Amino acid sequence: MGIVAGLDSSSGFTRVVVCDADTGAVLRQGYAQHPVDPKATDVDPQMWLLSLGEAATGGLLEGVQAIGVSAQQHGMVALDRQGDLVRPALIGNDKRAQVAAADLVDALGGRHAWAEAVGSVPQSGQLVAKLRWLARTEPDAARRTALVLQPHDWLVWQLLGRPARRTTDRGAASGTGYWSARTGAYRTDLVELALGHQAALPEVLGPADAAGTTPEGLLISAGTGETMAAAFGLGVGVGDAVVSLGASGSVMAVHHESLADPTGLITSFADATGMHLPVVHTLNAVRALRGTAELLGTDDLGELSALALKSTPGSSGLVFLPYLEGERTPRLPHTAGTLTGLRRESMKPEHLARAAFEGMLCSLADAMDVLRGRGVEVRRVFLLGAAAELPAVQAVAPAIFGAQVVVPQPADYAAIGAARQAAWALGYARGSLSPHTPPAWQGAAAQVFEAGDDTAVGTAVRQQYASTREQIHPGAFGHGG
Repeated sequence: MGIVAGLDSSSGFTRVVVCDADTGAVLRQGYAQHPVDPKATDVDPQMWLLSLGEAATGGLLEGVQAIGVSAQQHGMVALDRQGDLVRPALIGNDKRAQVAAADLVDALGGRHAWAEAVGSVPQSGQLVAKLRWLARTEPDAARRTALVLQPHDWLVWQLLGRPARRTTDRGAASGTGYWSARTGAYRTDLVELALGHQAALPEVLGPADAAGTTPEGLLISAGTGETMAAAFGLGVGVGDAVVSLGASGSVMAVHHESLADPTGLITSFADATGMHLPVVHTLNAVRALRGTAELLGTDDLGELSALALKSTPGSSGLVFLPYLEGERTPRLPHTAGTLTGLRRESMKPEHLARAAFEGMLCSLADAMDVLRGRGVEVRRVFLLGAAAELPAVQAVAPAIFGAQVVVPQPADYAAIGAARQAAWALGYARGSLSPHTPPAWQGAAAQVFEAGDDTAVGTAVRQQYASTREQIHPGAFGHGG
């Protein structure tokens, strides 16, 4: 079918991959930093275009027939009636809209009302909260806002030469806080609730649809958010969960329906294939390992891992609840971490090291249980992040999660997912692919770890952890397990 490209415009850089449209083999790749301060929360979107141009230099896109765009989620590009910027783009990790998010929860009548309306409760990152913040703090800019786009929508629009038609996809739309993955429709009343008036919103395309064709004849696919593109690039399906090990953590899984969650623990995204991606976040993951390493006098997580493997499952009775920054799952925003089970024989560095790994993974298993409790099937767990390479993580995770653990080789999965979407749109446009069946690309190269005979041991470690959590924070999950 030829060659296709995927570009991922992250918060700090652009990556471009060029792939064989039939197999997904990566043929060429490019990279460029965004020419902006990485900590900036107000950004000129032209910087994303400059970065894209730099990443695609040297004939990188020569011969490419279709492009897919993945981009950072929750960024807000507010435009006036002429399509010009009202103000610099607001970036996803901007926390200024926290009060606005809380205002919106009350304005609609509470968490249940929001969960029913759009499948999630407003968070500061979402566009609905950013619109409320804009209306409250920059009313002139809010009044001039006639069209609201996200970074991926804006980039697609620019690549197509700023046509009258503006588009997005289900994945990106599901992160706005005013589109329902369950009904597949915008809640324009929520835009008005946040902004104070209606604004134009991009048309939501299907997974295999094209956003358009450039004057040079290059097909541009619908594009999607980074999370959805990475899941598509990894090739995850029903029965798969993806656990992301950053300073904080997240667990997402592929599911056949949207999950409305009035507790606010689950954020119900749509994915890039027509399915759903419910996600549960934790505030503490690798930061618990780093803190433990520093306590033990090292900043090397490899050393911490080697030390942990000198201990045994259950860490000689030590239990570490890793709620160092408070916690989001369970909802304990003002708590601190806890270390229990201190006895003379357990007060050794290797037991503390192992307790940190077990605590981090048990906390993520708690998050996974929130999804399992809603009927989400998890047979296989993909572990992402540098910490997934640590031997202690690979040794402990399968038993704790009670599932096969897959550690994919590092790769630009969001860009690969964008390229796979481009191949799908190209095949669909040519009549060689169904709109319901994406191209069957080779899966991610990976190491696979089985729980095997350790499942009972993992269950015992989880029970020790859960009983400690319930003792210190009774009813944190609304039940004892």
